[in-house]
Amino acid sequence: MTNNDVLRRIRYIFSLKDEKMMSIFRLADFHATRAQVCDWLKKDDDSGYQEISDKEMAIFLNGFINYKRGKKEGPQPEPEESLTNNIIFRKIKIALNLQAEEILAILNTVDVHISKHELSAFFRREDHKHYRKCQDQILRNFLHGIEIKYHDRGLK
Repeated sequence: MTNNDVLRRIRYIFSLKDEKMMSIFRLADFHATRAQVCDWLKKDDDSGYQEISDKEMAIFLNGFINYKRGKKEGPQPEPEESLTNNIIFRKIKIALNLQAEEILAILNTVDVHISKHELSAFFRREDHKHYRKCQDQILRNFLHGIEIKYHDRGLK
């Protein structure tokens, strides 16, 4: 999945307007313009489409955590220069304050059945012997499950 796909899905799931998207970036100390946000949200084949970089996406996800859970005291965490599906998955998990059982239930709603051990492997450090790379299909299904759980429920 591309960063733009993830950004579009999060926007849709939580019914975020342009202003709210811009404010989420500001929560992570980044000032995205409306034009930037609109270009990142365009379909890949639209004119004006711009790829959102890993760092900009990491900034958005850090802002999303602040938006959903409140901003912590002190300096903002440094955004990652390079994102993986594992990092995106972890940041969404943190933002929504999801426990393993809740994630497994969300995945079950879209007929993805994995064990708690398989799930925890996605959140381990890359150098850990039980680390497992999160494939696009798992992240896509997780986002679809999040959509089923949160879209149009007024949880903004």
